Amino acid sequence: MPTQVFLTIDTELMWRHHVAGLDLAEMAGRSFEPAGVGVGWQLERLAAHGLKACFFVDPMPALVHGLAPIAAVVRAIRAAGQEVQLHLHPNWTGASASDRAKMPARFDLVDYGAEEQRALIRQARALLIEAGAPPPIAFRGGSYSANDATLAALAAEGFAYDSSHNGSEHPWPSGIGLSPRRIAPVLHQGLIEVPVTLIDAGTRLRHFQICALSQREMRAALDHAVAARHAAVTIVSHGFELANRAGTRPNAVHVRRFEALCRMLAARRDQLPTAHFADRPALALGQDDAPLAPSLLRTRLRQAEQLWSNLIEERAG
Repeated sequence: MPTQVFLTIDTELMWRHHVAGLDLAEMAGRSFEPAGVGVGWQLERLAAHGLKACFFVDPMPALVHGLAPIAAVVRAIRAAGQEVQLHLHPNWTGASASDRAKMPARFDLVDYGAEEQRALIRQARALLIEAGAPPPIAFRGGSYSANDATLAALAAEGFAYDSSHNGSEHPWPSGIGLSPRRIAPVLHQGLIEVPVTLIDAGTRLRHFQICALSQREMRAALDHAVAARHAAVTIVSHGFELANRAGTRPNAVHVRRFEALCRMLAARRDQLPTAHFADRPALALGQDDAPLAPSLLRTRLRQAEQLWSNLIEERAG
């Protein structure tokens, strides 16, 4: 059985642009299409390489800013043949369009009780469907925030998959009752948990995210998954991640990483096929897959690349 790849892109109207007081058009532009390397560009590159991706879309900002920007990004994703699943940042329930400085008393999903979480999931699901998405079957908590109560609520609402478990953010806010080193899909709390893939960076675990791993680390992680016959590789990016923090310029390092990742996956499609959750691909459940072992050389080279990127960003600013 090949190693399934879930290439996931968290897609959200960004809280920091809301707090900064940007008007809605500017917020949406810098969140969804920043500097020409946002969702639209990523959809084009995925199509060029024949890859499938899951866009986890957060509809909760519609409570404050209306559904139009969410509906627009959902239409674009679906028109490109990619899937939309549910993302959820509950802090929007305590936000205000007129008072941008107002901060919610509770920011993360794990700050809520079991019944409150279920109500939030139900609300977000309805909003996402209203925005034009099919009924979602997969979920990721905003900032990977989830616990066993979250998964039980998702299962009760008919979800089949969760992808919130991230050992590099364990035990908070990623508080699901699994080992931090768990990277293989597993039945847990009534659904299939599909953890974010990790590598062991020596002093800490790092998750497989465009902004977190170098091209060399990504390639090594993919080679390791194939060699060890892992059940799945779950990769994270964001609609805004390929631009600088302000969303005004491309981040050249992250853009190159995204392009390189697409090329790697296209070249290895027989061994590492990309899948949509809606495909319900066959997954070997409960394997004891282990993160890629540490390499001081890979770590030092990534750190040098990141230092260079930060210096370029400071000069450009």
